[in-house]
Amino acid sequence: MSGEHATSARATSEHRAPAEHQATSEQRAADTSLGDLLGEVSRDLSTLMRQELELAKAELTQSATRAGKGAGFLGGAGYAGLMAVLFLSIALWWGLGYLVGNGWSAVIVAVLWAAIGGILYASGRRELKAVRGVPQTAESLKKIPETLTRSDNPSRNEDTQ
Repeated sequence: MSGEHATSARATSEHRAPAEHQATSEQRAADTSLGDLLGEVSRDLSTLMRQELELAKAELTQSATRAGKGAGFLGGAGYAGLMAVLFLSIALWWGLGYLVGNGWSAVIVAVLWAAIGGILYASGRRELKAVRGVPQTAESLKKIPETLTRSDNPSRNEDTQ
């Protein structure tokens, strides 16, 4: 019986705990000054902000590490591609050398690469000319001085309308 009584008493105290906690919180709020409450909220907010900054730093570190690895892999892939193009060009030069001679085959491969370079240059230049930047932001920034001038001088605003 004593075991059941202890369980029953524990269950009753557990049910009362939230109500007692609420009463304690209300009493504490009534006894504490507004300045102390605001100070506590400020400290809690400061702690939360520090924790969020630490989380952001950890996430940025992890992202930067992954980005660095990815960039390294892409750089390695670019170098491997360059080497493949180089050796394929040498093979083409050598193969054409049997048909037209080594000197002329080198010229043919060089002209081929010059043509590819010229096409890529023209395409890149055309794409860069099409870049407009941030036209909406620039337009918004141009309007800010007008807005400030108009709001500072209401009589001028009436004159312009």
